[in-house]
Amino acid sequence: MTRLADDPRRRAVWGISLVLIAVTALLGGAPGTAGAEVGGAGAAPVPVLSWGPCDGAADGFECATARVPVDYRRPAGPTLALAVTRRTAAGPAPRTGVLVLHPGGPGNSGVNFARNSYEALPASLRDAFDVVGYDMRGVARSGQVECWDDREYTAAVDSARGVPGPGALREAVSQGAAFAAACRDRSGELVPFIGTGSNAADLDLLRQALGEETLSFYGRSFGSYVGTVYAARFPERVRAMVLDGGYDPRRYADVPYAYDAGQFTALDAALGRFLDWCGHNTAACGFGEGRPRQAFEQLKRDLDTDPVITASGRPATGYTLAYRLMFNINAGKEIWPYLGQALRQAQDRQASFLLSPPSPASFDFLSTNLAVECADRLYPAGRPLLSALVSAEVASAPLLGPPIGLGPPAYDHNHAPTCAQWPAERPSRFEGSYRAAGSAPILVLGTTGDPDTPYQDAVTLARTLDSGRLLTFNAEGHTAYHRSTCVSAHVDNYLTTLTLPTPGTICADETPPQPIGRRTAAIEIDETRDVIPTLH
Repeated sequence: MTRLADDPRRRAVWGISLVLIAVTALLGGAPGTAGAEVGGAGAAPVPVLSWGPCDGAADGFECATARVPVDYRRPAGPTLALAVTRRTAAGPAPRTGVLVLHPGGPGNSGVNFARNSYEALPASLRDAFDVVGYDMRGVARSGQVECWDDREYTAAVDSARGVPGPGALREAVSQGAAFAAACRDRSGELVPFIGTGSNAADLDLLRQALGEETLSFYGRSFGSYVGTVYAARFPERVRAMVLDGGYDPRRYADVPYAYDAGQFTALDAALGRFLDWCGHNTAACGFGEGRPRQAFEQLKRDLDTDPVITASGRPATGYTLAYRLMFNINAGKEIWPYLGQALRQAQDRQASFLLSPPSPASFDFLSTNLAVECADRLYPAGRPLLSALVSAEVASAPLLGPPIGLGPPAYDHNHAPTCAQWPAERPSRFEGSYRAAGSAPILVLGTTGDPDTPYQDAVTLARTLDSGRLLTFNAEGHTAYHRSTCVSAHVDNYLTTLTLPTPGTICADETPPQPIGRRTAAIEIDETRDVIPTLH
C-alpha cells in the first residue's frame, strides 16, 4: 500500500483539502434569530383544501391547491398556489394521522414522490396514515422557477467537457453570474421567497389545513433539511420524524464551501470504490480490463474529443458521462454491474443510460435546485475567494471534481459559482438554532458510503438535535429507507409505535451487486425521479 507520505500527488490534494476546510470554517455566518426572517405562519390565513381527482388518475389519490403567502413578512399579501395530494388511510386499523413524504432535490415533485412511492410503503403505514405530498414553492405545479431557458441550458451542457481545459474556471464563474442574472430576470418575484424557512412555514399551514395537531414526516436527502428546519421552528408539532441522508444543517447553510468540499470528496470516494471493485471483479464489471481508473480517465477524454451523437442529435461528451454517474452512483452496490456494462457500452460508442444528455425536464429540476440553495446558503462574496476554493474542491476530487465543479450551473456540488454571485435578497432563509428543543424524538438515518450526503453529516445532525437518534446503514449509495430490510423495519416500527432503535444500532444488509438481468427501480435513475426504490 502506498503511504500518504510517499505519494506527492496525494500529499498535495490532502494539503489543499486541509486548507479548504480551515479557511471555510472561518467564513461561516453567525447564527441569527430563529424564524425572524419568515415571520410567523400563525399570522397567515389557513388554506382551504378542496379535494378532487388528480388529472384523471385512478390511483386512489386526491389533489387540492393550498394558497400560502409568497412573503411571510406580508401574510395577507400576494399568495402562491401549492399543489397538494393525499391518499387517506386504508384501515381497518385506527387512523394515526398524517404522514408527509418529502423528496430530495431541492427540485423534485413532492406530489409525484408521494404517489409513486405509495405502493412501496408497508401496509402498517398505508393503513394508519393519510399519506400526503406537496410540490414545495418553486417546484413543478407550485410556481416552477425558470432561470436559463432550454436553449441556453442545452448549449451550456452540450459544450461542457469531462476533462475541462484552460479557462474552464473562468468560464464557470462567468456562467454562474449569467445564470444568477437569468433567475432574477425570469423568476425575480419568487426566488427571494423559496428558501426553506418559508417552505417550513408552508408545511405548518398545510398541517393546519389538514386539521392535524401534529404530523409525522419522512424526508430524504434535501427533505431531511426541510424536516430539520420544520422541527426547529415548530417542535411541538412533530409527532414523529425520519430524516434520511441527513444534512449537517449549520455547515450547509452557513459554511457552504466546507459543506461542498465534503460532497465532492464523498462523491469521488464512492466512484473510486466502484472502480476498485471493477478492478478486482473484471468479469462481473466488464469495464477497464483490470485498470478501470485509467480506462475511466481515457473514456472521458475520448468522449470529449469525439462525442457520441445520441438519437436526439445531441452530443454525449465526457461531461455527460460524469453528470450521469453523479446520480447513478447513488443506487449503491446492487447496480455496480449495470454501471460497468454501461461504461463498456460507452467505450464501444453504444447508447447507454450514462450517455443521455441532461434534458429539459432536468433543467427544471436544476433551476430549482440552484435557486433554493442560493436562497438558503450564505457564500462569502468575492471572485478571488470563489476561484481559490472551487479550485481546491476540484483538486480534492480528481475523478468527477473537474467536470462537475467546472461545468455549467447544475447540481449541489457546483453551486458556488452561482450562489456567490446571487443577486436576490434572502428573506426566506432560516437562521435560527437547529436544536428543535421540545420536539418529539427524531430518527436520523445515515449511510456510511453515501455519495451525496456524507455519513458524517447524519452523525452531526443527530448530535445537533436535542432529541436526535442515529441509525446507521453500513452500505454504499444514497439514503437508506427501503434499501435495507433492517433499516425499514426500524423506521416502520418507529412511525407506527414511536419506538426508537437502540442507540448505536447498525444495519449491514445492503443488496450486493446483482447479476445483469435483475433490474431494479434504481437502474437508469433520473434526478427528476425521487421514488423510494424497491427491487422489481
